[in-house]
Amino acid sequence: MVMNAFELACLRSGYKQIAGIDEAGRGALAGPVIAAAVILPIHCDIKGLRDSKQLSPKQRARLFDEIHNVAVSVGVGAADHQIIDRSNILKATLLAMQEAVEKLIPQPDYLLVDGLDLPKVGIVGEAIPKGDSRSYSIAAASIIAKITRDRLMIEADRSYPNYGFPKHKGYPTSQHRQAIAQFGASEIHRLTFKLLPDD
Repeated sequence: MVMNAFELACLRSGYKQIAGIDEAGRGALAGPVIAAAVILPIHCDIKGLRDSKQLSPKQRARLFDEIHNVAVSVGVGAADHQIIDRSNILKATLLAMQEAVEKLIPQPDYLLVDGLDLPKVGIVGEAIPKGDSRSYSIAAASIIAKITRDRLMIEADRSYPNYGFPKHKGYPTSQHRQAIAQFGASEIHRLTFKLLPDD
């Protein structure tokens, strides 16, 4: 799969500012969901750019800096645990994506979004299942979202040191669930999520 096939198709259709959008933290038990929107130059060549889940932490950190250096624009949005609990994770994710897109300067004229849903921002686009492994713009957004969220969860360890956030970043590992069972939910846990398995 050519990683810029979607972008080139948009260019041929007359679009010039194409933003890739992805999120991180949707399946976590604690912390925010983070969305990133990235407009890259159409013919940019960032070596090793691919879905953040296929990269080591060191590779992600290098690419995070390189994406910021070469991107036309990068926007980041967040929806915290309170927003997630008040609405639901899908609505919260779309709100974070909306914020990320609104921060882009210049504004995009087409969106490529990982998943099945588009944020309501009045810009045309398409939702692409597994888009982070099919579009370099979405792959770049996945890296920005992942690194941004990881750093927030590492920082959260200062306030909530009992949960091991630097290790699992809030995702439902056995270590994390054991900490919740021992210490209860913290202020940043998503109370509408199933924090503990059934006995």
